[in-house]
Amino acid sequence: MEKLNIKPESLFGYFMQICEIPRGSKNEAQISSFLYDFGKGLGYETLTDSVGNVLIKKPAYPGYEDRKTVILQSHMDMVCDKRPDVEHDFKKDPIRPYLDGEWLRAQGTTLGGDNGVGVAAAMAVLADKSLKHGPVNCLFTVDEETSLTGAAALSSELLQGDILLNLDSEDEGEIFIGCAGGVCNYAEFAHTWVDVPDGMFFVKIDINNLTGGHSGDDINKNRANANKLLNRFLCRVQAKYGLYLCDISGGSFHNAIPRDASAVIAVKSQDKEPVRVEFNLFAAEVQNEYAVTEPSARFTMQSCDPVERAMEPAMVDRFLKAMNAVFNGVFAMSQDVPGLVETSSNLASVKRIADDRLLVTTSQRSSIESSRDDVSDAVRAAFELGGATVETKGKYTGWKPNTKSEILKLACETYKELFGADAKVRAIHAGLECGLFLEKAPHLDMISFGPTMRGVHSPDEKLNVPSTERWWRHMLVMLERIPSK
Repeated sequence: MEKLNIKPESLFGYFMQICEIPRGSKNEAQISSFLYDFGKGLGYETLTDSVGNVLIKKPAYPGYEDRKTVILQSHMDMVCDKRPDVEHDFKKDPIRPYLDGEWLRAQGTTLGGDNGVGVAAAMAVLADKSLKHGPVNCLFTVDEETSLTGAAALSSELLQGDILLNLDSEDEGEIFIGCAGGVCNYAEFAHTWVDVPDGMFFVKIDINNLTGGHSGDDINKNRANANKLLNRFLCRVQAKYGLYLCDISGGSFHNAIPRDASAVIAVKSQDKEPVRVEFNLFAAEVQNEYAVTEPSARFTMQSCDPVERAMEPAMVDRFLKAMNAVFNGVFAMSQDVPGLVETSSNLASVKRIADDRLLVTTSQRSSIESSRDDVSDAVRAAFELGGATVETKGKYTGWKPNTKSEILKLACETYKELFGADAKVRAIHAGLECGLFLEKAPHLDMISFGPTMRGVHSPDEKLNVPSTERWWRHMLVMLERIPSK
């Protein structure tokens, strides 16, 4: 892969290396082995556990042995998403980064800066034996992006230290001290097939190129949800003309706002022109509603080849109504932290899992566990009323802020010394692994910080290079100033 001449060279050099290695969630075997071999190759004590988490222990620089032990923590997996017209196999093809001004992007896919930049930074710290710091343990976890199973399964043997620096935030100059917890609901709609009557007109509807983004960090930015939009139009057609639903799909990941959705429907031949007019009106309405956040949205309806069968109408009616009823977006704002989303829900994906079954995936987040469970129960109830079988799983706890944190004070002091400005101290609506770490090691003092990234969990993902250098400088000064035990 072509070398990029950007600083810090060591960090970006390791980032380019890991871009060569497939590391989608639940496909981390290669990257886990790579990191294990990396630690062993440096001569450091290196441990792994049954799920593939890796810990590399770097001794203190001479004279710094009495300092508190710092855990530099990042997750090795990435969200694998691509543009519909891009050919890319995430199980074998490398990510292809390129520079776009001061931003690092990937060619048609997610970049994997979330959280590859954290992995690369930890590798750079491990490799540079001239850095002055106390004992540093670099912890790399698996499967953060789907359900945090790596952190949940982490053995206490791999969670050794006094201070934990989570390297998985996306706004340089902002220090995070709390995050939301979450849960997922999986609604399965079983159906039979019926023959499509003669004299029907078949069309394929596509809603594409929405902005999408992270279902936690971007949920309050009024971005459209492709699944909700598609269902909105189908409900309109169903009510006015009736339809046969032959196929439907949309979205990819529980933690991403869906950018694309499509359906194949059949309507009576005499209704084809009114339905086309209805679609044009619908598209114009949506483009007006989301003129600011969805300037590139595409709405297409085109005739397609006839198919012989459709999903049974009774099930389709229940399915569309349930999808319409399920809440999506910001449910409540925090009463304690101004501007912080407290509770939200994301209608993430619709896909066929068998010839006679559809699976709808949703995720709910909240900084208050009871509110998380309340909105989750409401989503579950809507689907069950629609006749679905619902499974709730993947529940994880949030991270309660500690404003008196010693490492927070050090982070703020060193940031102002370096850059002459105050760092912002925030909680985040996205999920981090910190809450799970605190359950296992309540003594840990922790913060989360990282360089600036945008478009995370989408093919628009980009990493800001100048912010990465500032973040790196800040990290090194912090490591040198860690207090004694």
